[in-house]
Amino acid sequence: MWERIYRMLVKEFIQVLRDPRMKALIFVMPVIQLIMFGYAVTTDVDHIKTAVCDLDKSPQSRALIERFTASGYFTVVDNTNEPERLGELLDRGKATIGIQINHGFADDLKSGRQAVIQTIIDGTDSNTGTVAMDYAQRITQEFSRTRVMSGELIQLALPQADPIELRARAWFNPDLKSRYYNVPGVIAVVVLLISLLLTAMAIVREREIGTMEQLMVTPIRPFELIVGKTLPFVLISFIDVLVVTFIGINWFNVPIQGSLGLLLLGSGLYLMSTIGIGLFISTISQTQQQALMSSFFFYLPAVLLSGFMFPISNMPEPAQWLTYLNPLRYFLVIIRDIFLKGSGLEILWPQFAALAVLGTTLLLISSLRFQKRMV
Repeated sequence: MWERIYRMLVKEFIQVLRDPRMKALIFVMPVIQLIMFGYAVTTDVDHIKTAVCDLDKSPQSRALIERFTASGYFTVVDNTNEPERLGELLDRGKATIGIQINHGFADDLKSGRQAVIQTIIDGTDSNTGTVAMDYAQRITQEFSRTRVMSGELIQLALPQADPIELRARAWFNPDLKSRYYNVPGVIAVVVLLISLLLTAMAIVREREIGTMEQLMVTPIRPFELIVGKTLPFVLISFIDVLVVTFIGINWFNVPIQGSLGLLLLGSGLYLMSTIGIGLFISTISQTQQQALMSSFFFYLPAVLLSGFMFPISNMPEPAQWLTYLNPLRYFLVIIRDIFLKGSGLEILWPQFAALAVLGTTLLLISSLRFQKRMV
């Protein structure tokens, strides 16, 4: 039995490595996707396009504008003396935020009156708009606090300091870099896509060129054929896991705090599920085009219902129930917690158990259906 499986394994590797498209899918596509998505998928907001209308032209107003630009969050793209131009720049998409400092700004500061500056924010992208507003408020408050401490402003005329001081510290990701959170998620998504397409399309391709019928008339048993067909994709997908993990750690400088061995164990259970789904897709597809469309029919909802882009807790309750059938949901928790928190099996065992049950069930159902198609 093992000799037949071994020869089947060798045949699959030779067949895959002879196909230029398969080699590109295995070795090139994961790297390109990880690098592309690793840079593109970010929630960090910086270099916000800013238009400034400084009507006061005072040292104080210039110091405030310099505080905005020095923060690194804002990039001044236009300086104007016409307040109407701020709205025009936002309308054309040339600026995300407009800052207007009116006449008398410096005089109000010196006399202890409340000085008002106006910010106009493009709310089309609510996330960027909200973050820009928060940055602007923090910079303005820090500017006022610095002036009070230096004695340039009259402290009694300003709002008193809060009686409670909040000192916040972020664990696991002290600098709150979104890349540390997103890159492990991108790794999981890339592995899902590659293993899904690789399994579904390779098996359907054999059916298209007629070699599957030749295998059916050989002495090999159905179980041996299934193992011989799926095991190469498991090994190849493992190589992809190692490659994209290496790139995530060394290219994007995302530290891994936990055990690499535990991550590989979780990856193995995850691949059981994804390859089981790919095998099932191959049993319902007659052509590679059908397999490709069916793979994306599963892939897109799986990503949306995994917590990769949107928190599961914010989803409607029926959608939350559906996420329990999604292997990506569990692997995202595993890979992010191992990368960022260094969590061990004592914490992640529910996700490991869920992937084991889900993977075994999917492989069993897919194998039975694949075996039925062979009869």
